[in-house]
Amino acid sequence: MSYGIEVVDVQIMRINYIDSVKRQVYDRMISERRRVAERYRSLGQGRAAEIRGRLQRDLQEIQSEAYREAQQIKGRADAEAIRIFAEAYNRDPEFFAFMRSLEAYQRSVGDNSTLILTTNSDLFRFLKRVNPR
Repeated sequence: MSYGIEVVDVQIMRINYIDSVKRQVYDRMISERRRVAERYRSLGQGRAAEIRGRLQRDLQEIQSEAYREAQQIKGRADAEAIRIFAEAYNRDPEFFAFMRSLEAYQRSVGDNSTLILTTNSDLFRFLKRVNPR
């Protein structure tokens, strides 16, 4: 049936639902937004865990490399110290023994201590040789 009217455009400016339907529509919209937000949150937490894992692995690598390098440096230093001690000992074994005795007494005797030496102790023997009275 034709009335002589042609509909060119229809625009709905506003839809009013009854209160019970409105509440259901809002609840569905809120639920959908929460689902999307949870998905993004979950993706972010997964990415954070991945980054933390990589960070932990890198940290472990750096620490183990630093420990290895420190041990190498200590080894070279110990070898150099042993070389110096051996060289000093070979130059004058008696002086080296005297110095080692002094170091041992220094470590074992406190500031307010009294030291009694027997005539056959190494330190007494060294001191007697330095000042033969």
